[in-house]
Formats: sequence, structure tokens, C-alpha cells
Amino acid sequence: MKHLTVSDGSPSPAERMCWSLVSVQFLAVLALGIYPSSGQVPWEWCPCQSPNLCNLMPADHQYQVEVIMFDQGGTDWQHYDWSKITTVVVNDDFDTNIVCEAHQNKARVILQAKLRLEILSNQNQRKKWISYYVFVVKHFFMDGINLDVTLTIDNESELYNDLTRMVRDTVQTFHKEIPGSQVSFNVPWSPCKNNRCYDFVEIANACDLLMVASFDVQSFMMDECFAKANAPYVEVFTGLLNYIRLGIDSKKLIMGVPWFGYDYLCEQYFEPGRCYVTVPPTGVGFCGSLIAKVVPYKDIIQQLPDSITGRYWDDNHKSPYYVYKEGEKYHEVWYDDPESISLKSSILKKLKLRGIICPDGKCYDYTSMAQSCDFLYVKAYDMQLEMWEECFAKANAPYDQAFSDLTYNGDVINKLVNGVGTEFGHRVVYV
Repeated sequence: MKHLTVSDGSPSPAERMCWSLVSVQFLAVLALGIYPSSGQVPWEWCPCQSPNLCNLMPADHQYQVEVIMFDQGGTDWQHYDWSKITTVVVNDDFDTNIVCEAHQNKARVILQAKLRLEILSNQNQRKKWISYYVFVVKHFFMDGINLDVTLTIDNESELYNDLTRMVRDTVQTFHKEIPGSQVSFNVPWSPCKNNRCYDFVEIANACDLLMVASFDVQSFMMDECFAKANAPYVEVFTGLLNYIRLGIDSKKLIMGVPWFGYDYLCEQYFEPGRCYVTVPPTGVGFCGSLIAKVVPYKDIIQQLPDSITGRYWDDNHKSPYYVYKEGEKYHEVWYDDPESISLKSSILKKLKLRGIICPDGKCYDYTSMAQSCDFLYVKAYDMQLEMWEECFAKANAPYDQAFSDLTYNGDVINKLVNGVGTEFGHRVVYV
């Protein structure tokens, strides 16, 4: 899933001087002589007040709808609304106490692990990689692993099959060594998009869940280079539907919604919604959100009142945007807010998906009320609470209620569901 850089200048997780998962594990090995092959579990290490909180969630502990948060380190987890979260995915910059809080609230903790090219092509390295992560997940009392892959692989190469084998072996080993563990795999917004074309059907068959990043739709614009929505409604819907059309069980699909936006520098600004973006260097061959700056939602809602346009709404993309000026330069920011998230969340019921993801907890400012009591911060705080509610409310609403406020053209959706529409680039053409 997408890793965001906080725009306030704070260091990235990799740069922070704190105890990483790897360093803590290394000290554990030195102190207790525990090795992957030893089979020992250091229960005295349990960081929780009750040792029971270091027990994994049992295999039969299942939610009808999954609500998943991607945590990016630090202590923001202390402010999560745990009553709405079923799973939290952490990277190697996690606070060990998050395991206690999650298990206290009957939520799973899943470790994200990146797959690298050199591992896929070497069978011995694949086995070592799997053994290592089984060891780490066991000894930090976690509930499974999330496989993150951003590799460009030719579907006719041996690596294409190597990746499938790697995923299958990881799932089999985790389920055997850690009964009840969950193994998930991250995929782009639609099959074979963003240069990521894998054997999605076999991977889905092997894994417990597929985490669909239903955003970054404009990473590669193949048409005019104008700023556009990060997660347009029809494209998000079509992308998820394309996975289902491959034969993948919709109950294995988790839809990721963005709590961030893209700030485009306009090379030419004509009017709101007509921001011609800077053309990439010669040889790139496309333009897109890759040339824009990622902006967390917490920064967007503070900048919005100072924009020159205020909030605009694009009814085609079902997404908000605004324009601001920096010196003599115009910028157009496309983002998601409670209204657009609400519409996308309703797709969960329409396609009978397994759940929803909020991809980065750091996009939310949990301390704005404590920092200031002026009107701007109060309003910003209220908007962020609304984002929480809209992100998760549809997941637990009855089917009819979830679609009672869906204002998108019903004929369009029906055509997509019934297979009448075919995707062509970033457009949907009806035949």
C-alpha cells in the first residue's frame, strides 16, 4: 500500500532515531539465545499488562466486514477509534504496545513485509525469507503478514511464476506454523495497472485477502495532462469489478480508500478543473500523479480555507478539489473528503466486498484540538471525525441504507455490474 511522506517536514519512519523491529529482535536473540529454529517463545517479553493479550486472535475470530488501518509508526494508534477497527497493519517502525491495544479490542495486528526481486528468483532465499518472517511475527505476538509488492514483472517471465510460488509457500507456512494467522497481498486499483501485472487469480486463491489500493488511478495518464481525481468513482468501481470478473471471490477483496490528495503545479491554469500539469522529462512518455506532491488530509483541511476557490466538486469523478496560489504559480489539489469517501464506501455493499481500508493513519491530525481552540482547528477536527464516520459507517449499514444516498447514475452502475461496460484506458465505454 502507499507510504506517505508527512508534509510538515517531520522525518520519515526510516529516518527516525527509534528502536526498529529489527534492532529489538536482534537484542532479543542476544539476550535470550532465541533463534528461529529453537521453537522458544519469550512469554516474559510480553509488553502487555495481561499476558493473555499476547495471545494471537483465534482462527474462528472472524468479522463479517473487515475495517483495516495501515499504521505508519509512532503513537497515533492511541487515538484510533478501536471500536471500528478489526485489523491494523504495521511496518517495522511499530510501537510494541499497539499489539496490546489491538488485542484488547479484539483486533488483529499484521506485519507488512516487502518482497524484493532477488528473493523471488532464488529458492533458498525464498525459504529463508519466509522462515525469518514467521519467526518475527511469532515473537512479536502478531497475527499474520501483509505482502507488499511493487515490482514490474513480465507475465511471460519466470519471475511471474516465482511470485505466485512465493505467495503460496508463504501462506502454507504461516497457516501451518501460526494457526489462525492471516496472509494478505496488496494489489493495484485494477488488474495489471501501474505496471503491476501478476497472476492475481492464483494469488487470491492462496491468500486470505487481497488489499486493493483503490486510488492512484492517475499514476499514468494516457490522455491530456490535466490534474484529475486520485480515486474517481467509476474507475474505482470498475477496477474492483475487474477483479471479480477474473473469478476472484469478492469476499476476499478489501477496498482501500485514500485519506490524502495530490497537489498539482499548473504549467497552465485556465479555470478551476482545467490545470494543465507540467509535462515530464523527455523519454518518460506519460504524465500523472507521480509528478504531483502527496498531501495528507490533515494538511488539506487546514489549507482549504485559504485557497482562492474554496471547495469545488467534480460530478463526473465524484471528487472535490480546490485551487491555491503560491507566488505567481497556480496549484490544483484533488483529494477525498467525507462526501467522496461516503460514495466509495457504498461500493462495499454493492459488490459484496469483504471490507475497507484506510491506508495511512498519519493523514489524520489527532492533536489539532489540543493545539488550538480557534475556529479553524475546531472545524478541521470536526471534518476529520466525519472522515472516520464516513469511512466506516457504510461498512456496517444495511444494504438498502448504504445505497439510499448514492447519487451516481444508476444506469451506469447497472451496466458495469451486468458486464455491459468495457474498460478502455481510464474511461468506461458502453457497447
